[in-house]
Amino acid sequence: MGHDHSHASAASAGGRHRTPLLIAFGLTASYMLVELVTGLITGSLALLSDAAHMGTDVLGLGMALAAITLAQREATSQRTYGTYRLEVLAALANGILLFGVAAYVLYEAWRRISAPPEVPGLPMLAVAVVGLIVNIISFRLLTAGSKESLNLRGAYLEVLADMLGSVGVIVAALIIFTTGWRYADPIIGAAIGLFILPRTYVLTAQAVRILMEVAPPGLDVEQVRERIIALPGVADVHDLHIWTVTSGIETATGHVVLQEGAELHDVLDRVTALLADEYHVTHATIQCEPKGHEEHANPV
Repeated sequence: MGHDHSHASAASAGGRHRTPLLIAFGLTASYMLVELVTGLITGSLALLSDAAHMGTDVLGLGMALAAITLAQREATSQRTYGTYRLEVLAALANGILLFGVAAYVLYEAWRRISAPPEVPGLPMLAVAVVGLIVNIISFRLLTAGSKESLNLRGAYLEVLADMLGSVGVIVAALIIFTTGWRYADPIIGAAIGLFILPRTYVLTAQAVRILMEVAPPGLDVEQVRERIIALPGVADVHDLHIWTVTSGIETATGHVVLQEGAELHDVLDRVTALLADEYHVTHATIQCEPKGHEEHANPV
């Protein structure tokens, strides 16, 4: 009496925002190359260091883009959910990368506060302004997708970190150029690192939550169970599981015990409609069974 009542193919939220991510990746990679070449020509360590930081952004955006591209492959007999989880793994990798960048920035800030180096103000300012323009464009491109996809959220935070870095460099460059106060650079750098850390923690925690197949945030599975039991024709619910495959794809499985005389298809329609309309769970596999059958089930 089992019945998979949702046959529509799922589409990840990240896949809908592939083009903006591709443009952001191209802009960031191009600017990184310009900064690297300029740094090599001028011999500026500041420019080379910032090019390395941009390189981590390119890596993060590239991982997000690759994950979305690979996740669009069709499911197989072995990978029944396709490769959607690659998007979550990319988000987790981006979170780890951002933790590393933030830790490095804080370490460098601490080291430079004890002995602040001389930094050329004007070249630093010119490069930071161009970088800020590139980052603002990328930031705008990724804003919509970051609200729907955890993978895009990781890429968005990469760009946000670099955009704040560009603003910080501009402020530090102006202070250094006008006052010669060299402490501005490490202090602003540390502030940016501290700003990014809590957001990176949230991103990483969300990725781990999905990989552990925990229920979506804000969704109480026991409350969902009680709502299903309250539906006409339902006697009981057991083995109810709700989890996230990737951003935008919520999945549920469960056993619904029918009341005497209840019509299977009517009950199934009510249960799947409830899950979709109230909890946004659009891929549900529900097994309907007669009363007493649950005694023979093997609960997990």
